[in-house]
Amino acid sequence: MSMQKTIINTRLFVSSLVISSMLGGCASTSKVNEKDPWEGWNRGTQDFNDNLDKAVLKPLAKGYAWITPKFVNDGVTNFFSNMNDIGVTVNDLLQFKMLQGGMDASRFLINTTAGVGGFIDVAKMIDLPKHNEDFGQTLGTWGVPSGNYLVMPFLGASSPREVAGAVGDALFNPLTYTFVFAGGGAAVSAVNAGAKTVDVTDTRADLIPTEKIVDEASVDRYSFIKNAYQQRREYLLHDGNVPEQDELQLEDEAATEGTGGTAKANDAGSAEGANSPGLAPPTTPSKHFLDLSAPVKK
Repeated sequence: MSMQKTIINTRLFVSSLVISSMLGGCASTSKVNEKDPWEGWNRGTQDFNDNLDKAVLKPLAKGYAWITPKFVNDGVTNFFSNMNDIGVTVNDLLQFKMLQGGMDASRFLINTTAGVGGFIDVAKMIDLPKHNEDFGQTLGTWGVPSGNYLVMPFLGASSPREVAGAVGDALFNPLTYTFVFAGGGAAVSAVNAGAKTVDVTDTRADLIPTEKIVDEASVDRYSFIKNAYQQRREYLLHDGNVPEQDELQLEDEAATEGTGGTAKANDAGSAEGANSPGLAPPTTPSKHFLDLSAPVKK
């Protein structure tokens, strides 16, 4: 009975956060911003995500980081990164990056075998770099426009193209199909949900040391995250070679909003280095949505 009350209270808490955040977001923007027409929704949803993070995810991540030895934490991170390499390889091939696809496929095979199921990053030891490709980038390579900036509940910073990309990435993740191999059932669903929870918690714990970059970056946290996210996605889409016109447009938008997003994002990237875990919206299990560190050029 107490468990039912806890579930009901949790649902009421989340529902109240959603309603208050959405209403607040709609009321906060009386004039539509042509460059960010969904700003009202976005700000309200970001507030909801932030509140959820403060109430649930951050305390959970801190507890996880406190009780988990570093070698275990690194092993969990490596395991999910290895699973991600399957989708990376598929997207390499869909973008006709055959050489890179061969490297990423080799990473998966080596880490899965010599790396004990992916818990040890053996590929890194032999100079096989980790690449960052996802279906959102693949759609961009195919000419699909990004669309307006969009903040999704639980998902964080995104866009219509990236939402579709997230669905594609889920289809490339073998954990999505765990129910097939065991005939479904509550036990398999629990394992799948548990794996996703561990992935989210591990990701959030890895981001604790770098979250103050966003908190201290600007008076307008929303604008900073939006600009940093859009710059990061353009960087990944063009493999570090962003067309000058697109780069100037993003810098102009950042300067117009007065957030200093470009300079601070670049400073964060140089400070953290190419192999930094970067910084992501705390409520997303995906590691590519917002990363202030520059990826290795391919």
